[in-house]
Amino acid sequence: MAQRHTVSGYVTDSATGEAMIGATVFIQELNKGVGTNNYGYYSATLDDGTYTLVVKYIGYAELKRAVDLTADRKMNLKLSTTVQVMQAVEVKGEKTKSQTESTDMGRMDVDVTKLQTLPALLGEVDILKTIQYLPGVKSNGEGNSGFYVRGGGPDQNLILLDEATVYNASHLFGFFSVFNADAVKDIELIKGGMPAYYGGRTSSVLAITMKDGNDKEFHGQGGIGLISSRLTLEGPIVKEKSSFIVSARRTYIDVLAKPFINPESTFAGSGYYFYDINAKANYRLSDKDRFFLSGYFGRDVFNLSGNQPGSPNFKIPWGNATVSGRWNHVFGPKLFLNTTAIVSDYKFSFAGNQDQFGFSLSSGIRDYGLKVDFNQYPNIRHNVRYGFQYTYHIYTPSTVAVNSGDVPFSIDTPSKLNAHEAAVYVQDDFDVTDRFRINVGLRFSFFAHVGPYHEYITNAAGDNIGFKDYSSGETVAQYSGLEPRVSMRYTLDKRNSIKASFNRNLQYVHLASFSSIGLPTDTWIPSGKNVKPQEAVQYALGWFRDLKERKYEGSIELYYKDMANQIEYAEGASPQDGGNANYDNALVFGKGWSYGAEFFLKRRLGKLTGWVGYTWSKTEREFPAIDNGVAFPSRWDRRHDVSVVAGYELNDRWTFGGTFVYSTGQAATLPVQRYFIEGRLVSEFTQRNGFRMAPYNRLDLAATLKNRPTKEVTDKVTGEVTTVQRKYRSSWTFSIYNVYNRSNPYFIYFATEGDSGLSGLQLTARQVSLFSILPSITWNFEF
Repeated sequence: MAQRHTVSGYVTDSATGEAMIGATVFIQELNKGVGTNNYGYYSATLDDGTYTLVVKYIGYAELKRAVDLTADRKMNLKLSTTVQVMQAVEVKGEKTKSQTESTDMGRMDVDVTKLQTLPALLGEVDILKTIQYLPGVKSNGEGNSGFYVRGGGPDQNLILLDEATVYNASHLFGFFSVFNADAVKDIELIKGGMPAYYGGRTSSVLAITMKDGNDKEFHGQGGIGLISSRLTLEGPIVKEKSSFIVSARRTYIDVLAKPFINPESTFAGSGYYFYDINAKANYRLSDKDRFFLSGYFGRDVFNLSGNQPGSPNFKIPWGNATVSGRWNHVFGPKLFLNTTAIVSDYKFSFAGNQDQFGFSLSSGIRDYGLKVDFNQYPNIRHNVRYGFQYTYHIYTPSTVAVNSGDVPFSIDTPSKLNAHEAAVYVQDDFDVTDRFRINVGLRFSFFAHVGPYHEYITNAAGDNIGFKDYSSGETVAQYSGLEPRVSMRYTLDKRNSIKASFNRNLQYVHLASFSSIGLPTDTWIPSGKNVKPQEAVQYALGWFRDLKERKYEGSIELYYKDMANQIEYAEGASPQDGGNANYDNALVFGKGWSYGAEFFLKRRLGKLTGWVGYTWSKTEREFPAIDNGVAFPSRWDRRHDVSVVAGYELNDRWTFGGTFVYSTGQAATLPVQRYFIEGRLVSEFTQRNGFRMAPYNRLDLAATLKNRPTKEVTDKVTGEVTTVQRKYRSSWTFSIYNVYNRSNPYFIYFATEGDSGLSGLQLTARQVSLFSILPSITWNFEF
């Protein structure tokens, strides 16, 4: 047998030192290739011989390097940016891996470089709103950054920022996301065929990777918009060895509004603002060891205060904080290790008082986690991953405090809830033949709700008849299970492939929500004695095709998903019901299912780029305690969903962007009849979510004007004129949100007019719409 050796190393940007995620290292003689991992590392084990490595990443010059493989070779590859001209068309950065080649099902990458050119609400570029334009991903409503994937709820999306879980991903009650696009390097959405190394959620994974920072020279960028400004700074700590990036953002609605508010008005002291900070540093300890430290901190603060006697005063702060430290180690050319330590914290609080009465409500969740992940590359046909993950959760359920003057009311504070969550996994992504590729994974997960815990014991009527105390570490309830994951691809020819996937996912944390729009009052709770883990089993089948030399790519995906142990609040429950009761006392349980078809056509290359997506889907729930067990549409059920995203680069100065969305109206529960019975007005409601609001549709447009990328410099001595690149760049983005001023429904309420009595009282349904046509302007700069 021939001797075999390994060529391995990192692929980086030659100008910044940033790792190139998903770059393709192609072995020309074998017509096979490998991809880089999330840290830019690649490895290929080959028979001894001479090979040509071809590194490809659109937006970068193709790099060819010859290697004489008679022993293991380390070869770090640096790519230089360039303007690729393909058929006289300018192309900018996108991964080159074709959808027809991989086993990925329901996996989408969002090009961060193009976010600035798309229309945005009030000029705020928003990552989460951008992914809502993808098929199978649905918006949470007008202007909202919440999203729902293939019939799942908001808690069923695993949102990661540098591997740390983000529990509340929105600012301004959902209108803006917490992610500052200037600090982001890579965005990956997985809505089907979830790999075994991801777990804990049943619908999707949104993995966001921050930039590492330029390790060659100092740079900055930022922007000033109508409601907020942002600034990002990056540069080397030790040149070509260590770097940093810091990115900050703040709104100034409160500052701009203050001069226009009469200081004598009732709520002169009121205001709202949010801010967030991203920071990251990395250090190359050696050729085999690298360390990364990244963090995020963000807060929303809403104050409502009056200067009149008896005026109410409220303060509502909430936000996330995450810290993740990662250590990469290369044991050998075939084995790569990443170890991550994580802290994630989310807090919400509400405090208010009026006269002598005071009321407060708080909730939150804090995680301490550790992940150990191995990448092993036995040969060019196999990519094996395995590892373990552990998280210690501390939940603070809705905690209520009430007082009158200096006298507090006696309300038992719910116990903080503690839980252990752990998992081990293994998966292999390998080529069985040149046409058939399969990704097989298995994940075993474990969850234990542990003490200290104060459990109320109730009778059949729900009255407290006693309690039981669990000591620290004592098991209250525990669950475990296997989660098999399989996805496969069969290549029909160079342009066509068929894919299929099967997933079983378990989710041990739940979001108890009183609203369909995702408010900060939503509470995270663990599985326990009565709350079983959510379970989802998903089947998917798809056809993928490249068109016109990969200038276009298209796909059709069909899916069916079964969901068990879904939770809802019982009828009549409210956030302040947490006192003197178990945290799960107001919950009811049921099941659900979702199925649909997703159509996607994307133009990747050319002056005109973008995509068209269409989803047909149906999502239903069934709860024995709701509507006598009759199935009803989920609040996230949308029969039709259309999105069009387009960008046009006219020249090196002008770029135009546009988006159009249409979706079936949101399902809601509304009264259909009103009666007077013994002088009381009684309402008769539809079946749960039995009413459809009007369809949602909107067109947004944007235009971006950049300053000239070059300038002419005249030599004072010779008079020679040369053209040089500008060190400082700037651009203006003009956008119009809701171009044709569509009044999209946000919610419907009923107004009562006239005198009481059958003949004199009139009830009128009224629709509330949030945003009419909204123009905005943003100035962006970089240096």
